[in-house]
Amino acid sequence: MIDILLLPFDYQFMINAMLICTAVGIICALLSSFLVLNNWSLIGDALSHAVVPGVAIAYWLSLPFIVGAFFSGIIAAFAMVFITKVSKLKEDVVIGFVFSSFFALGLLLISIFPIDISIQTIIMGTVYTINQNEYVQIAIVFFLSLAIMVFLFKNLVTVIFDSGYAHAIGVSELKVKLLFFTILSAVIVISLQAVGAILVIALLIIPGSCAYLLSDRIGMLAFIAMLTGGLSAFFGSYFSFFLNVSAGPVIVLIQGLIFVLCFIFAPKHGLLNKLIRRRKKIGTYHPKSYLGEKHTL
Repeated sequence: MIDILLLPFDYQFMINAMLICTAVGIICALLSSFLVLNNWSLIGDALSHAVVPGVAIAYWLSLPFIVGAFFSGIIAAFAMVFITKVSKLKEDVVIGFVFSSFFALGLLLISIFPIDISIQTIIMGTVYTINQNEYVQIAIVFFLSLAIMVFLFKNLVTVIFDSGYAHAIGVSELKVKLLFFTILSAVIVISLQAVGAILVIALLIIPGSCAYLLSDRIGMLAFIAMLTGGLSAFFGSYFSFFLNVSAGPVIVLIQGLIFVLCFIFAPKHGLLNKLIRRRKKIGTYHPKSYLGEKHTL
């Protein structure tokens, strides 16, 4: 039985896949905390699709697709910030415009200039076929993004919760957002290889949502999100070996299950706890106490 459970560790490609998925799960979960707190979830969705034209152009020019995807994501992020800044359009309208335009451009480029990689590979990921150079690139992006997020943590929290105070102490909201979206673009690029362009959205939303239900403190929230993202990514890639399927769907399903459990059983914000509190409140309600007493003038 033990030999069967340890079977995935006998293959180097599975060890690499589990390490990569775990790293991607951790860094996506850290970003997820801030995306959920600031209602930026749609931005993660938009950028995950906006990298598609960059992938197509990179393959067409015989460049590593990570380069094209990164620059495509950066352009999309800057476009969203710029259009939102100079126009009166709401943020969700701008995100929808950029998301659909970039994704349509990517599909058009793939149709006009066919590439060796299929659109399904872009959507589902290629974690089992990552070579040594790509493995090093992912490691560099992971550690660099993690270091920048630790450095940016306080300023980002200040911008999210009190932009007026951030401006008063000299923290540029625009610079902080652009740096955060740059990191987000880089992380989405490495996540493409693990889970693909579609499922990366879940990695950027679900861990932060789970942590949001479990904690009200930003530090603990980020820790819980990273723990959720890392463990679900590891076990998702591990179980995918026995199921003989792509790692991405299994990872997302595990995260979805964790979210359902948090949604129902979270100590403070869970559905079950809310029902119990409501029942107690109804139980302590005494109609006579609200009828008032006789008062004399």
